[in-house]
Order: sequence, then structure tokens, then C-alpha cells
Amino acid sequence: MFGEKGVELVRELKRTNEGQLPAFNEDGVRQVLQEMEALYEHNQSDVNDAKGRQRTDLIPSVRFRHCCLQRNRRCLCAYLYDRLLRIRALRWEYGSVLPANVRFHMSAEEVSAEAGRPLTPCRPLTPGPPLSCAQLQWFARYKKSLAGFMRSLGGGGGLDVTQETKAPKSLYVQVRCVKDHGELELDDGTLVLLKKNSQHFLPRWECERLIRQGVLEHVAP
Repeated sequence: MFGEKGVELVRELKRTNEGQLPAFNEDGVRQVLQEMEALYEHNQSDVNDAKGRQRTDLIPSVRFRHCCLQRNRRCLCAYLYDRLLRIRALRWEYGSVLPANVRFHMSAEEVSAEAGRPLTPCRPLTPGPPLSCAQLQWFARYKKSLAGFMRSLGGGGGLDVTQETKAPKSLYVQVRCVKDHGELELDDGTLVLLKKNSQHFLPRWECERLIRQGVLEHVAP
């Protein structure tokens, strides 16, 4: 039935937990675009017949296919917009460097964009800008824009607005190292060696990002 492939794209995102970014469904998007192209060409043919041969009996079919086209367009827009919101949330949740478990579900082009390396050309779905590449470029531009905004705060000294989005109950937290990470330099210049299974009492703002990246974990008091 017309429109089912577009609806399935939306259902796919709905089945994915909030905060997670599923792999870009290139095959699904391509099938929806191909269906839209076929509907459009069929409508063009019927419209020409209706005008040239006075085939008014074709008008209901043309209207039906046009409704299917509109439905597919809405589903594609909803799918792409939801992915943009999830991509934006990843920047606030994990920072400019995403953890390995998130990069594992990303394509090679996405990993390159996340790491700040030049984007490699993506294979287009149809003639025109590749949709997945457009999302990756949007992600890179968003990171750059957010970084520029944070540098402009605090009288030019910069302020990381992605830290402490919720008011903390305490300024210091007990943490345990999940894996070897090396030295961490605190704001006061103190160096802390983060070795696996070592425990530290650190300022929350210093280790919040490492907790999100899976390097540290909270230790219950």
C-alpha cells in the first residue's frame, strides 16, 4: 500500500529509545523516494491525459496519488527532523568527542565528521545532495556554532554551557575509574592519574564529561 514505507521510517525511530541514534536507514529512504517518483510520474501522465482528452475520470486517482505523495513527504521530514534533534542531543550529552559505543553505530563518514576530519564523499541516494551527508554536515556546523557561542561567554574567557544542565546536590563526587585514561589536569593545575579501579574525590564539573563517556562511574557514598 502506498505510504507504508514512509510510515515504517517513523515507526523505526519510535521504537528506538530516546537519546539513541539508530543507523541511517538508507534503503528505507531510497524506497520512499522511488515510490514518490513513481507516483509523481504516474500523476503527470494522467494529468496530461485529463487535460488533452478530457478524461475527468482520472481526477480521483490523481488526487489519491497526490495525497500519498504528501504523506510520504511528511514522513520523510519527520524522520529527518527527529534525527537532527537526536544528533543535537548527542553533542550536549557526550561533548565534542563521542564514546566508542556511540561511534560503533555510526558510518565511516559520521566518525570522520565527529572527529573533526574532512567529510569523505557519500554515495548519493538519488541525484542531488545526499541526505545522510547533509545530516553529518549539519552536525559539524552545529558543533562549531556551539563552540563559538561558548567561547564568547564569560567576558571572552569562555563557558561550557553543556556542563551541569541540572543543579548538582554537591560540588564534589566520589568516582571510580572504569578504565585507564591517563592524567587529568584540574582547573587548579593538580594532576590526577586515572587508572583502572582507582577511586578519586573530584569536583563534579571536572569529571562530569568523563562519566558520560564511560571513563568514570559514580561511587555510592
